[in-house]
Amino acid sequence: ESKVSEGGLNVTLTIRLLMHGKVRGSLQKGETVKKMREESGARINISEGNCPERIVTITGPTDAIFKAFAMIAYKFEEDITNSMSNSTATSKPPVTLRLVVPASQCGSLIGKGGSKIKEIRESTGAQVQVAGDMLPNSTERAVTISGTPDAIIQCVKQICVVMLE
Repeated sequence: ESKVSEGGLNVTLTIRLLMHGKVRGSLQKGETVKKMREESGARINISEGNCPERIVTITGPTDAIFKAFAMIAYKFEEDITNSMSNSTATSKPPVTLRLVVPASQCGSLIGKGGSKIKEIRESTGAQVQVAGDMLPNSTERAVTISGTPDAIIQCVKQICVVMLE
């Protein structure tokens, strides 16, 4: 089932993000998500429920996932820019995404003595933090990525590579 594409092995991957209510609002508008699904070719699902955070599940071939992530990162940047248009802040806060990663894969993501995560930070320019504790009632940890949309996209690509390995 795996086809080789320009990005190497084209396997189906699932990446999940945690989103706060106010951030999610911009994705909640059906049109935005519909457009992202169509343009990226990835399946994007937002969990239901009244909890403060929802899980956004993105599934598809790696290239579709990267496209979907790029669209989400740029959408968040746009939201930050829009929310700042009437604020007095001078510096723009970075875009921040929180991935949900199985704890079993966090070791390879961090690398021996933190070498892998350091390499990802240096090569992408994004800030990456792996939570020390698991998420409540879960075998997964949150991985927080922040930076420019481009840095985030590069960072997600490298995290996917690690997870695929």
